[in-house]
Amino acid sequence: MKFLSWLLVLVGIAGIVSVRIFEDSLFYDPFLNYFHDATKNAKFPDFEWTRLISSHLFRFVLNLVSSCIIIHFIFKNKDWTVQGAVLISIIFAITFPIYLFCVADRFEIGYLFSFYIRRFVIQPLILLLIVPLFYYRKQLLLRNEA
Repeated sequence: MKFLSWLLVLVGIAGIVSVRIFEDSLFYDPFLNYFHDATKNAKFPDFEWTRLISSHLFRFVLNLVSSCIIIHFIFKNKDWTVQGAVLISIIFAITFPIYLFCVADRFEIGYLFSFYIRRFVIQPLILLLIVPLFYYRKQLLLRNEA
């Protein structure tokens, strides 16, 4: 049973990695090349708001599902999985409008600020905080039971 749990954790990780690997073909994101340009003098691309927003929402859902699989099969606690999903969703709900403002402002607010806000929107970075947080929580609960 433990083997199956870790296999499913790997499936979740593979899901997150796959989203990243296939981002060019899966998602509409005209800013991929813009942010990959090392000169920072790239031309601001033309884009479609509806396609951009729906693509980011689709990417968020894929990352959220993969993240929930990881959380659930590491900790085997449905409540914690829901809490992780809520935390990830809250971070997205905060950063996504900020990113859209940055886009509307043509990244005039700052290249690096826009770059890092975009990272929180398109990648499940909060998962890197949630897993250690829940691990620590689990250790505290085990210590209190003993």
